[in-house]
Amino acid sequence: MIEVQHYTKRFGRVAAVDDLSFTVHPGEIFGLLGSNGAGKTTTIRALVGLTRPTAGTVRVQGFDVWKDPVRAKAAFGYIPDRPYLYGKLTARELLRFVGQLYRVPGTDDQISRWLDLFRLTDFGNELLETYSHGMRQKVAIIAAMLPDPPVLIVDEPMVGLDPHAARQVRELFRGHADRGRTVLLTTHSLPLAEAVCDRLVVLDRGRVLGEGTMDDLRARTGTAAGGVHGDSLERIFFRLLEEEQAEADRRREALDPA
Repeated sequence: MIEVQHYTKRFGRVAAVDDLSFTVHPGEIFGLLGSNGAGKTTTIRALVGLTRPTAGTVRVQGFDVWKDPVRAKAAFGYIPDRPYLYGKLTARELLRFVGQLYRVPGTDDQISRWLDLFRLTDFGNELLETYSHGMRQKVAIIAAMLPDPPVLIVDEPMVGLDPHAARQVRELFRGHADRGRTVLLTTHSLPLAEAVCDRLVVLDRGRVLGEGTMDDLRARTGTAAGGVHGDSLERIFFRLLEEEQAEADRRREALDPA
């Protein structure tokens, strides 16, 4: 479970995220969407303990990430948008280290199964610095999921993945949530978010424009609802941005009618 309550992050006078609140329940895939600079990665970095909130709280499995960091971090797996790995280790060495750190039973067997799933068996004993970006991304995904964490936090998971691996990852996230785990992801791929997310929040410049299921967002924007004939997430997304821009224009005109 993830709980974000009144989270605010300021850089000087700029509010990257302003009073953001949401909860992600077990069994859910929750999407955090927005344009560049919307505050998605800033929120992710707070959840994984990389950026301290200016105000508000972020909790994982009931543990405050900043007051109880060890227990909070033990409860989640993190897949960053850029896979920073130890280049002088082989994939097996890195994954064995992760398995020992999290005390994963049958680590070597688990590693072999994961490498086979992602077609990396023949490269398991090669140094990670020789891997392509997509191969490193696969290893980062395996490292995050190897301990079978109750919470999975994912920032742009499909970058560099081939179509076969991208489909596998979608199925892995769905399967993880269906077993009662919590998945939070950010992505610029609106079709991906629409396909896998149970609920979504749309951010713009650190503020929430809309939140809920696809039908909730359709109701929020007054777009067509219902099943395969409902408006796509792409249309909803741009409708929310247009409404926000129109509201901003009205505020400016009210302050400066001339």
